[in-house]
Amino acid sequence: MGWFVYRLTNSVFLLGLISFLSMIPSVFISPFAGDLADRTNRHKIILITQISALIQTSVLAALVLSGFISKTVIWPLIVLSLMQGIIEAVDAPIRQSFVIDLIEKKSMLSNAIAMNSAAFNAARLIGPSIAGILIISFSEGVCFTFNAISYIPVIIMLLFIKIKYVKSPPSKHSTLHNVMEGWKYAYSYFPIRFLISNIIIFTLFGMSYATLLPVFARDVLHGDSRTLGLLMSTAGVGALTGALYLASRQNIKGLSYRMVIAGFVVSISLVVFSFSSYLYLSMFLLLIIGLGMMLQMASTNTMLQSMINDRMRGRVLSMYTMAYMSIAPFGSLMVGSLSSRFGVKATLLCTAVICMLWALNGLRQHKNLTRGIQRMLIENNNQESYRPISSPINIGIIK
Repeated sequence: MGWFVYRLTNSVFLLGLISFLSMIPSVFISPFAGDLADRTNRHKIILITQISALIQTSVLAALVLSGFISKTVIWPLIVLSLMQGIIEAVDAPIRQSFVIDLIEKKSMLSNAIAMNSAAFNAARLIGPSIAGILIISFSEGVCFTFNAISYIPVIIMLLFIKIKYVKSPPSKHSTLHNVMEGWKYAYSYFPIRFLISNIIIFTLFGMSYATLLPVFARDVLHGDSRTLGLLMSTAGVGALTGALYLASRQNIKGLSYRMVIAGFVVSISLVVFSFSSYLYLSMFLLLIIGLGMMLQMASTNTMLQSMINDRMRGRVLSMYTMAYMSIAPFGSLMVGSLSSRFGVKATLLCTAVICMLWALNGLRQHKNLTRGIQRMLIENNNQESYRPISSPINIGIIK
């Protein structure tokens, strides 16, 4: 989509705007979707969102293939991006909570979340490479068609999953009251506040590099859609590596420290990437950035799901999804506007420096973060997520 918009318009601002509109609905919808996740059948809702996504992507493919969308007719992309954002705003917090429904042992939670991330990033790794070839051989419309078709097996597999939910008693309070209760719960614990803030900073200033990749691919590295595919795929390789590493871990001990270090490494890599005009160096840096960003996102998800109260799970995870979905559009709009005025290199350098300063703050706060996580694990009777209890030696390790 980014390549298609930039090819049609040559506008960095519109590139940021389309990304902004595809994510901004989560600001208003995700908190209520989180409350919905705590009270309803998550399986059915995910089926509805996936069917809706199939319809949305099919319409997009049809309009592009027919030639209706052109340099002078951009508004359908704006509308469809907004529709995509609404669907994902409902889907994301419920899908994150749905992971719990598929596992029985809490000690396997970190593995399950990491494998979910590995599957996501395997697609992210393969998809852009194929897309670059398809665009050169056919058109962007063909890529959008493949995207629409890909929802069909997903929906079929969801139909094969059978889960029995215990019907929740009717809530005594309004949805707004339940949402505010979740926000108060999150704010009252330092680990949750820090982890959510960390995601916000790196989503707003760090992940915004992805919005500028089409510009770097064409104008800085002097490439085409295949160059963009290589850059995105390299970031996907790094992210997949990070996800597989997390999947191999059996607990969350030491995960907070690795998360903070990963943020610092990502910041340095972004600084160097902003100066790079060599394809292979840029690919290597994106490998590191993809790895570090995955460690940030998946580690935060794993730690949150391990230490929060089950009754608050959907509402807290809605804040997590808001942190990277709702904040991302502001980052896209910000870097799009700043790049139009100051250039992509200067913009990326500034955002990378902000991430670096925050990472240094994380190193300073790390001991408090670790102690807070340990206290929450004890409070919610989930010490096993920190270190699986397999022998008497391990009992009572978090005191």
